[in-house]
Order: sequence, then C-alpha cells, then structure tokens
Amino acid sequence: MRERQVIVQLTQGLHARPATLFVKVAASFSSEIGLNKDEKKVNAKSIIGVMSLAVSKGQSVVLTADGADAEQALDALERVLVSVE
Repeated sequence: MRERQVIVQLTQGLHARPATLFVKVAASFSSEIGLNKDEKKVNAKSIIGVMSLAVSKGQSVVLTADGADAEQALDALERVLVSVE
C-alpha cells in the first residue's frame, strides 16, 4: 500500500464540484483508494464519503492506494487537491 500526505489548496476546499472531479479521477483507477482526514478514513471513490470529510483549504489529508496503478492514482489525485480552481 502506498500513502501520501497532501495539503489541500482548493480555494473552497473539497466541496461539491471538486469532490465530484476527485471521485471521478479515483474511479478511473483499479486500485483501492482511501482518503483520510484526522482519524476518519473514507473510500475515495464514494462522493458521499469524500464530502462527509468536509475538507477545507489548508487542511492536511492522507491519500492511500493499494493496487497495480497505486502510484499513478496518488499522482493524479494529488494534482486535483493542489490545483487552484
């Protein structure tokens, strides 16, 4: 399993529109992907799970991925989280 800590740079955090993009990107990979904030871990392919974390700009999250394309998944998801809308 691979893991990566990311500081979210999205202007309004991971609200509806960027959360939808995040989940679409996550779903495009075969790896199992998780998103962790504080002590809560959710399936990164679940819009409800991702939005339930209420991630704001400047907060630290941890991405986890396990599978053949784990490193590529982490790279792509990190790009979503650090992009400026």
